[in-house]
Amino acid sequence: MENKTIREAYGEMFKALAENSVAAAKIENTNVYQPKNEKNRVIMDKMVEDNILPDSHLEGVENFLDFYNQVKAGKSGLILMEHYANTDLPAILYMLEHSGNKDLADLSNRIVAIAGMKLNEDDPIVRAYAESFTRVVIYPTRSLEKVEMSAEDAAKAKEEEQKARKINLAAMRAMDECKRRGEVILVFPSGTRYRPGHPETKRGLREIDSYLRLFDIMILVSANGTILKIQEGKEDMLSDLVCQDKLIFTASPVIECKKMRAEYLASLPADEADPKQKMIDHVMQILEEQHDRIEAIR
Repeated sequence: MENKTIREAYGEMFKALAENSVAAAKIENTNVYQPKNEKNRVIMDKMVEDNILPDSHLEGVENFLDFYNQVKAGKSGLILMEHYANTDLPAILYMLEHSGNKDLADLSNRIVAIAGMKLNEDDPIVRAYAESFTRVVIYPTRSLEKVEMSAEDAAKAKEEEQKARKINLAAMRAMDECKRRGEVILVFPSGTRYRPGHPETKRGLREIDSYLRLFDIMILVSANGTILKIQEGKEDMLSDLVCQDKLIFTASPVIECKKMRAEYLASLPADEADPKQKMIDHVMQILEEQHDRIEAIR
């Protein structure tokens, strides 16, 4: 199976995902909250189960539990997580749910991922895949910039900007509702999967700074190991290669978002040109150090 693409190895799975699919093919400001499709979640769990090696585990369990308990007590919770493969989210949810700890299983069910529109709109198979998990859908800044650059005229660009604003305002409201329900927001701060040899894909987005202002607490989760590998030069997720691997997801100690942000920004020079980018660069550095520490013993 190692040399097969996910399309080749799991063609029947994707057929079943598509048959079960009910998610909207077009994102509007009225449907940014996308609840998981339980039937598709079961199918995705099977794919994860097939490929994670027996010694895969969660590291820093006490940190996951501390985070969960504080969320349950009423604090708003954010997870910033490394992103190497399209199975990062299904794998961590599976491992939390099957950890043997009822609180971690409940944490798995509370996680709501932030997802870009293209997961719903670009391909029906990808949409069915993404539908396995509860999401709040946003119009990413990177996507808007690309559309504006290719727009035929200024009026078209303005129309797209207004659409993005409506969708993202609705997403903010949806996140507020998630927080009130005790759900946890998970964000991939790089906004894309890391591609070896392309360090820009691992750089955090400056917009992540706004999440630090909106949430009470967070954990930083590093991802070591992957059961899907990106083929160089191929963006289609169905061209990713399936492989078995030992996965370790590690949680940092719980961080008070506003306190961390205030202290770090205060450490910057008064004339720092882009403090928001510096802030997320700092977060990404912590994540990378955590990742490297685990990789050295994996």
